[in-house]
Amino acid sequence: MTSDFPCRLCGAPVRESVLDLGHSPLANAFISSAEVSAPEVFYPLHVRLCGTCFLVQLDAQAPPEQIFSNYAYFSSFSESWLRHGKLFAEAMIAMLGLSPDSHVVEAASNDGYLLRHFVAARIPVLGIEPALNVAQAARAIGVPTECTFLGARSGAELAARHGTADLLIANNVLAHVPDLADFIAGLRALLAPEGVLSLEFPHLLQLLGHNQFDTIYHEHFSYFSLQTARAALERQQLRVAHVEELPTHGGSLRVFACHAASRRASQPSVDALLLAEQHAGLQSLAAYRNFASQAQRAKRQLLHFLVDRAEAGEIVAAYGAPAKGNTLLNYCGVRPDLLPFTVDRNPHKQGQLLPGTRIPILAPERIEQVRPDYLLILPWNLRDEIVQQLEHIRRWGGRFVVPIPALEVLA
Repeated sequence: MTSDFPCRLCGAPVRESVLDLGHSPLANAFISSAEVSAPEVFYPLHVRLCGTCFLVQLDAQAPPEQIFSNYAYFSSFSESWLRHGKLFAEAMIAMLGLSPDSHVVEAASNDGYLLRHFVAARIPVLGIEPALNVAQAARAIGVPTECTFLGARSGAELAARHGTADLLIANNVLAHVPDLADFIAGLRALLAPEGVLSLEFPHLLQLLGHNQFDTIYHEHFSYFSLQTARAALERQQLRVAHVEELPTHGGSLRVFACHAASRRASQPSVDALLLAEQHAGLQSLAAYRNFASQAQRAKRQLLHFLVDRAEAGEIVAAYGAPAKGNTLLNYCGVRPDLLPFTVDRNPHKQGQLLPGTRIPILAPERIEQVRPDYLLILPWNLRDEIVQQLEHIRRWGGRFVVPIPALEVLA
């Protein structure tokens, strides 16, 4: 039984269980050929709920330095994510009137996939990325990047050296920080007095409603509703001014915030979405009680499918090596006897093994060589992009399968 731990938002004891996924390795701890004989470390993966502030969260099992210092995720290998970044940059330049006299800063800037669009518009930028290998990739394409974790101290130091931000971006990082107060204090230090902070994160309402349990892994310490994100920002004197709902990552929020004393007006979108979350029951225990049974049903569906295909002598391969796929496969206990390989466009992952399951990661050309009967799409949020890229598998009768929210063989 997992012991209580203090909520990272309000400090109250966290006691309520939402979903216990057993023990799992770190989702991006891919295994190189030199590490095949070494033991792996598995950590509890048990998502819990604070009954006081309703933040859904994991106890911190591994320090951020262990998870993020040498990171395997590079944003630029997804065409749809590149388009998302380009459209965002264009919209922000127009909305805020950004110019060569402005300053754009991004926390967790990855390989520069987003900031490069501001660079192309001759707008000064600064990336903040803790993974050295990823930061070096950003620098190589001309995106100035500081390699550090953002917190109150580093935020103040960066602001003193580089100046504050007219636009401060923190997309898909809020879930990744174990110390919310310290990270958001760093954001506050970097934000200009009338600057805009833009955050994107998967929406808890969509996670629960669409059975997205595979997005739970150790580097995602927290799972946010607008209500809990707003509470975390308000504790650091930041105010939510506007919110948009996005289709990315299975359903995300884009939150625009500012200093509490800013002249920027708050928009009706904030109260409207808070009310929708309240009507969905996100501030009551009942909304979380069916989540475990939904995950267990998806597990049974995937295992039945893989076993039946193996018994029929058919080949099922996978596409992608995302963190969410590693949660799914480890929770289901899938091994190479049922899923002999996966492919991924990221050359940094090719030639390695998936953590825990030890399934080989190969180059996409392997699909054409083997001609599997089914291709299991692990990054289901990119299903349309992947189906379009690999439409040719239908020539030999190949079919696509997605596992979330329920197993579906695509027509």
